[in-house]
Amino acid sequence: MEGQERREKLIELLQTAKEPISGTELAKKLLVSRQVIVQDIALLRATNKNILSTTKGYMIYFQEKQKVNRCFLVKHSTEEIEDELCTIVDNGGKVLDVIVAHDLYGEIAADLIIKNRQDVYDFVKKVKLRNTVPLKELTDGVHLHTVEADSEDILDNIEKALREKRYLLDP
Repeated sequence: MEGQERREKLIELLQTAKEPISGTELAKKLLVSRQVIVQDIALLRATNKNILSTTKGYMIYFQEKQKVNRCFLVKHSTEEIEDELCTIVDNGGKVLDVIVAHDLYGEIAADLIIKNRQDVYDFVKKVKLRNTVPLKELTDGVHLHTVEADSEDILDNIEKALREKRYLLDP
């Protein structure tokens, strides 16, 4: 299979998937190495394909036109990650990413796509099982989340709930 043909098939697989697909799974389906998939994803992103790399795998992200989003500047302990994320999803938000502003490396961002409590639990479990350090640890707990919701009112409610729990920082 030629590179262009493989990348077209890769896009087709991602567009028809209901859940993110791991690089390993894509490699098996396309009969190539995982590294080839990583390279193909980079090439596709360079052509403005909206491919996200999440903790669950790759996916194409389509934002529904009626959705709104807002960035929240927050700070909390590692033990409070689950509560912070649940506060957002319980109030109707979808956590799209986490962003930190590092003194040396500049802005570092990671796609999360957390839309419900199960996603929160899965994320927290992976952090613990893999013994990884959350990005927020690079900046003394300070980080941003881009949150998507159906309306500005929902985002206002999320902001209020985060402020009440003292997670929200003023920009």
